Amino acid sequence: MNAGIRRGAAIGLGALALMSAGACSFNFSVGGSSVDGQTVADESAAMLEEQVGQAPDNVTCPEDLPAEVGAEIRCELTADGATYGMTVTTTTVEGSDVNFDIQVDEQPSG
Repeated sequence: MNAGIRRGAAIGLGALALMSAGACSFNFSVGGSSVDGQTVADESAAMLEEQVGQAPDNVTCPEDLPAEVGAEIRCELTADGATYGMTVTTTTVEGSDVNFDIQVDEQPSG
């Protein structure tokens, strides 16, 4: 899988809390009709670390992201003991390349 990442809008995250509204874009080459949920989680964590200089403690995406424009899944990330929801949306599909954005919730869940 191509782990090339294409920057979209900068994610506005507090350094330790890692959370305020923002979005990132990713570009992956996939062999099927979806991007594996673990891949989405891993690459989301890597991009957040690149953007703010600190990786979240954990990112989980319980389902695969369909390679269909407009498809969405919900993921969760944990940072400094707080859990935040995250929406991942497929933005474009060009052949086997899937581009998607992430949007981290402004407030922790629960």
